Amino acid sequence: MKISFHGATRGVTGSCHLIEVNKTKLLLDCGMNQGKEKVVSERNKNLGFEPSDVDLVLLSHAHLDHSGRLPYLAKKGFQGEIITTEPSFKLAELIMKDSAKNMARKTLWKEKGLEQNGISLDQLYDANDVEHALSSFGRLVQYDKKIDLGNGITATFFDAGHILGSASIFLEVEENGIKKSFVFSGDIGNINKPIVHDPTMPPRADHIVMESTYGDRIHRLVEEAVMELNQVINETVNSGGNVIIPLFAIERTQEILFFLREAIESGKLPKDIKVFLDSPMAISATEIMNQYLNWGDEDVQELLKRNVNPFDFPNLTMTRSVNESKTINNIKHGAVILAGSGMADGGRIHHHLKHNIWRPECSIVSLSYAADGTLSRKLVDGEKEIFLQGRPVPVKAKISKINGLSSHADKIGLSSWHRSSGKPDNTFLVHGDELAMTSFSDELKARGCHVEMPTLHQEYNL
Repeated sequence: MKISFHGATRGVTGSCHLIEVNKTKLLLDCGMNQGKEKVVSERNKNLGFEPSDVDLVLLSHAHLDHSGRLPYLAKKGFQGEIITTEPSFKLAELIMKDSAKNMARKTLWKEKGLEQNGISLDQLYDANDVEHALSSFGRLVQYDKKIDLGNGITATFFDAGHILGSASIFLEVEENGIKKSFVFSGDIGNINKPIVHDPTMPPRADHIVMESTYGDRIHRLVEEAVMELNQVINETVNSGGNVIIPLFAIERTQEILFFLREAIESGKLPKDIKVFLDSPMAISATEIMNQYLNWGDEDVQELLKRNVNPFDFPNLTMTRSVNESKTINNIKHGAVILAGSGMADGGRIHHHLKHNIWRPECSIVSLSYAADGTLSRKLVDGEKEIFLQGRPVPVKAKISKINGLSSHADKIGLSSWHRSSGKPDNTFLVHGDELAMTSFSDELKARGCHVEMPTLHQEYNL
């Protein structure tokens, strides 16, 4: 019985971990590495194992850094089954198709010799590889229902509270008469967030593979972050500018729509404020999430009883076509423009930044985690000039970084989650930068826990 780590090792993207037991090779996630191009390019290509040997993939949730290399896995020979929840399957389909399109587009820019910000320009896979991966999805599971994986292995998905359909996974195995249990956290959600339930606490386990994204800090209250967002919007509108918000298409977009609807209904934002969701992918994601609101929390259920759509309100315009997107350029003030991607590493956000970032009366608001090397990170770090669509553009708009809306648990949440698992033989920390991971590791060690911080492709016998 052994486990090896092929992504999200001392970094926050690329989740990918391999368990080998009873001649079964079981992969936990297969996500895309994001960040500095030269670093992530080789990491995305080098899986660290033979894809054709993998029997099963258990997908914790749909985000690109957890699902984004599944088409590459299929391209390289994977013939097994991918198991996840139904919302995660639907959202992963959307993400993988968009990823293939984005890589093709960036490859074209590279061929034209134009500089691009963001993830690797290498086209790891195409639309055919995405279809191959989609054909590998098999069982769509419900929370808290044990499924038999064969060879003495069972799995139970339970609510991670991160996005709709996200899961942590409890594995029970028996090898040579010895029973062992594993918990893979996936991404553990923050508490008191709209749309999703708070994360379910894990059962006791012998081994834990756990994220540590915010293992070194405590989040501010969600209400405080929303108040700051409303303040930035009001100040910018009163100054005659637009507010540009780069957003991830899944979870963060729907969450901000939820907050904007609440603020407009309560009078905290002007009733006539114009809000544009300019992202075909985010619009599709919102439509999918509308189909699975029965997976949502009590607040969502209460809205549904009142026939209120959590993500819709007057003066919200969703723009799918390029021509619709271009018409937004005619609006010089009083608009909130939501566009992808969350790290500003591609998509229509570049178009809106080009038209607004040089205007001092405008605001660019960062609400999402920004990996090293991404355009969003460069803006937050104070760069005065950026490249957009191959050309330099001065940064004169106000740049606001609003923390507190994270969909990841903070240090307190992570600690509570881990404490529920008892005192495992091993805790493997993944999915966090080294400072956050070390800080959380020190806390766990102070409680007498054995902690490992794997390096890329490191293997452990259990």
